[in-house]
Amino acid sequence: MKYKLFYLLLTALLFTGCSQTTDDNLSNHKSQKSTTDTSTESSAATQESSQETEEPFVLNFEAMTIEGEEVTSDIFANSRLTMLNVWATYCNPCLSEMPDLGEIASEYDPETFQMYGIISDVMEGDETDKINEAKELIAQTKADYPHLLLNQSLYSNLVSGVSGVPTTFFFNQESELLGYLVGAQSKDTWVAIIEDLLSQMD
Repeated sequence: MKYKLFYLLLTALLFTGCSQTTDDNLSNHKSQKSTTDTSTESSAATQESSQETEEPFVLNFEAMTIEGEEVTSDIFANSRLTMLNVWATYCNPCLSEMPDLGEIASEYDPETFQMYGIISDVMEGDETDKINEAKELIAQTKADYPHLLLNQSLYSNLVSGVSGVPTTFFFNQESELLGYLVGAQSKDTWVAIIEDLLSQMD
């Protein structure tokens, strides 16, 4: 699955996450570059992306939250901007940023911005102990926003393209992918990205 290039500077400099595949698949993200070098590359990538004429990637899915609520990709219509954060219970960088994500989710009007987590290592139908472990982590990190259990729909349409966690995707109200970012970020960085995307929608 091919996603649009998005914030290549941040992807290169701030790759802080947990591998889900082989190191070879992550080699491009792990290269260390200076801010100047990545800024130049980001500009070039943006120009190349703008010249592409392919249709935007549109996400369609059906899923269930960890609390048992059924949801679909119709959730995107509820907010101007939706953030999907793919994380795992074993991933310390994921857990370390979740308190900030919880704060961010609570600070925005849901009609403007909303956030969902996708638990990449807990599936629908898993044993109760595993689901309860994820619930405890969500409570401990105060990540008080909906979290989706992985299923075939989410895996086939989105998560199969994820090479490491956390990976975060942004979608507009038409379920179109605006971009993605690999790695845990600070609260200030996330807010800057969110505000930038919202300003581009005005």
